[in-house]
Amino acid sequence: MTNSHRPPGPLPVRRLGGLQVSALGFGAMVLSPGVYGEVDDARAERALLAAVDAGATLIDSSDGYGADGHNERLIGRALRGRRDEVVIATKFGFRLPDGVEPHPFPVGYAFGELAVNADPKHVRGYAEASLRELGTDRIDLYYPHFPDPQVPLEDTVGAVALLIEAGLVRHLGLSNVTAGQLRAAHAVHPVSAVQTEWSMWRHADEELLAVARELGVGVVAWSPLGAGFLTGTVGTVGEGDFRQHMPRFDAANHRANNDRFAPVRGIAAELGITPAQLALAWLLDQDEHVVPIPGSRTPAHIEENLAAAHVRLTPDVRARLTAVLAGTEVAGGTLL
Repeated sequence: MTNSHRPPGPLPVRRLGGLQVSALGFGAMVLSPGVYGEVDDARAERALLAAVDAGATLIDSSDGYGADGHNERLIGRALRGRRDEVVIATKFGFRLPDGVEPHPFPVGYAFGELAVNADPKHVRGYAEASLRELGTDRIDLYYPHFPDPQVPLEDTVGAVALLIEAGLVRHLGLSNVTAGQLRAAHAVHPVSAVQTEWSMWRHADEELLAVARELGVGVVAWSPLGAGFLTGTVGTVGEGDFRQHMPRFDAANHRANNDRFAPVRGIAAELGITPAQLALAWLLDQDEHVVPIPGSRTPAHIEENLAAAHVRLTPDVRARLTAVLAGTEVAGGTLL
């Protein structure tokens, strides 16, 4: 394959439990201000529609992306009249209304923790708010954004199961969980997908992947391009960019990581594809049930990313990448 951006045909499909989606989805977090700097709604809507036009059918959001439901509201507005073309996934428990107690969830970002609440008594309210913002009558895939340290995950899952019975939600997902939590939740209600950070610079937990395969649960890979690092195009991280909170992007670590991933960029150049396409093709090659959700604000980059679904790695390239990545230590620690 050449480095042409436009995919040569319809995107292949994959299964997330009972859902069929495009092999590459679209992570909509980038469409809200305060993530990778400022962005206006017109540009964000054009990007989202470019992804759908290019064949991405899984659109991933959260009630906590952007201020006051911005991300979900933008998706609902942009996809008005095209709702049935896509699978909408969103997450809850990260946008806390007034009066809802914040429960600290530790993370590796510079600020150290996030505030979440997945108490079952709030779950229906979260869902109803997301349905209003999205302008739809059902959520196709609904995840607790993080397991609440103060609430048994099984209780949260039970509340989502009630939403499924009521027809407000079609499928249950889990996000940022352990293998044990996945198994326990699946015993309460079948899980269609588990979302986890997974890329060339952040390998997924092997035990989690094994349990997902055993249970027939699909894997949604968030940050499959390493928050943009694996594109090979990220320079200085500016004001208003969430990556300022990621130790991997501070100046010294960023320089070290650029040096360490140079061999990967070299392999991409040999193959005539972009580093982003190689990173996504590598991830698709890891498991037939993984669906990466790269995000971008630029239609040309979106087409480039989705074209990676048509890249096939030869045994030789696969072996070379395995060897390179096995010997590459990322500077800056992990996020979760």
